[in-house]
Amino acid sequence: MDVQRVILIAALALISYMLVLQWNDDYGPAQQQTASAQPAETVSAYANSGEAELPVVGAASDAGADVPEAANADAQTAVAETQVSEELINVSTDVLQVVIDPRGGDIIKVALPKHEDVLNSGNPFVLLEQNSNRTYVAQSGLVGRDGPDAQKGGRPLYSAASTEYSLDDNDSLNVDLTLTQENGVAVTKRFTFNKGEYRVGLDYIVDNQSQESWNGVLFGQIKRDGSADPSQQTSMGMKSYLGAVFSTEENNYQKVNFGDMDEERFKQNSPDGWVAMVQHYFVSAWIPAPGAEYTYQSRKLNGNYIVGFLSPSFDVAPGESQSVSATLYAGPKDQEQMEATAPNLKLTVDYGILWWIASPLHTILTWIHSVVGNWGLSIIGITLLVKIALFQLNAKAFKSMAKMRKFGPEMTRLKEQYGDDRQKMSQEMMKLYQKEKINPLGGCLPILVQMPVFIALYWVLMESIELRHAPFFGYIQDLSQMDPYFILPILMGGTMFIQQMLNPTPPDPMQAKIMKLLPIIFTFFFLWFPAGLVLYWLCNNVLSIAQQWLINRQIEAGDDKKA
Repeated sequence: MDVQRVILIAALALISYMLVLQWNDDYGPAQQQTASAQPAETVSAYANSGEAELPVVGAASDAGADVPEAANADAQTAVAETQVSEELINVSTDVLQVVIDPRGGDIIKVALPKHEDVLNSGNPFVLLEQNSNRTYVAQSGLVGRDGPDAQKGGRPLYSAASTEYSLDDNDSLNVDLTLTQENGVAVTKRFTFNKGEYRVGLDYIVDNQSQESWNGVLFGQIKRDGSADPSQQTSMGMKSYLGAVFSTEENNYQKVNFGDMDEERFKQNSPDGWVAMVQHYFVSAWIPAPGAEYTYQSRKLNGNYIVGFLSPSFDVAPGESQSVSATLYAGPKDQEQMEATAPNLKLTVDYGILWWIASPLHTILTWIHSVVGNWGLSIIGITLLVKIALFQLNAKAFKSMAKMRKFGPEMTRLKEQYGDDRQKMSQEMMKLYQKEKINPLGGCLPILVQMPVFIALYWVLMESIELRHAPFFGYIQDLSQMDPYFILPILMGGTMFIQQMLNPTPPDPMQAKIMKLLPIIFTFFFLWFPAGLVLYWLCNNVLSIAQQWLINRQIEAGDDKKA
């Protein structure tokens, strides 16, 4: 009978496992993003429109504009008629593939060749794009009284020496877009790309050879529709933030999500600062040059969410030349590069309220990886370090549980002796606890202590670009995604069951039944958790089992001092 029961349970477990695998294939969270058979073609945002889409300077409303309008329409200066091509400009570096629209000089596509869209696809992850599927672009220009982006007839059409640029073996690359206004003012829009960097320098050089003073305002903005985050590949568990972030003197990290922009506009003046659009693992941000007070603002227009900055107005005297600048960061949440780009920009790696635990964990995890060269082994290493740090605290808890296990028969005898006299039974139990130094709640302590570390590590795995597509061994090729065959969650559930066998059985029958269900419940929840997180919990359970087994043996042998 016992053999038959074992066979039936094993068969049921196998069938359940196969059903879960099939359910995951049919309905579960996708392990990979499904790419369309024909990617949408990158197009100019202004190819079929003669109207400019800019923000407003010195006005109360946007009047339907998407980029700033002039404060003084009577002083507008026309852009000289020139024969220039509207063919898109392609720029390639070792870490960026950029497409620039000569109409306005906006960056309308950024692809990241060092980061695949889907594991082993060979295709770069596309961060910014302008096509029929999605709008997410980085715009910039000169508005104000004489700015070319404020003139009638739409965005200015720049000319360039080529439509193809490549960094090749050089350390830096300048891409110049030029135009000449009718009054003789020459405007050069220069993008600077550096080897290995995700930040792009922007310089506007205004050479005023006219007879009158020239006045303008620099703007930089990010325009994005409300589409889902393409880098968020898991559909269960906590989600990374998707939306805008402003960094100002008043608040160095202020989230303004799409719902906030639906309700009202954000507007604030601040010296320096930056504005960003954040998603899972990746970020785009405009950082104006330090040393001036900027206006930061958000708005919603034609279904798109727009966040950006406006510089103070500046004048260029006749016969003089002047430049204004800003920096665009478009790439992964690389903490080292972001810290070098702007103060507080690395806060876009959002670890939540447990950042004070998560940040050191990330530092330690990175250091271990520099030694072992595998992120899975790094997670095992950090699990061991956390276990060592909490060794004494866990030892006290395990010692208390071991004593409860040892004196379990005595507790059962007291329960049978005093029957329904709960008060007397509680008194005798308390005497036993005090005499043997037993803490009945001690078993909860290890879990309570581990939970903040567990949640903090969850956010480290969620937010650290280093772990995206990071392999472990064998079939686990991405620690930031779920185990495709659920092996790690099942092993984790098995270790929880072994832990329960080492623990004393709760005296309350209902509590005992709930405890028996916990391994099953936890296994189910962990099925779709990132494999790296399950690996951490599995290793933690194995180390806990070893420590608890040793303490149990010492307590049962009567050697309390060693325990």
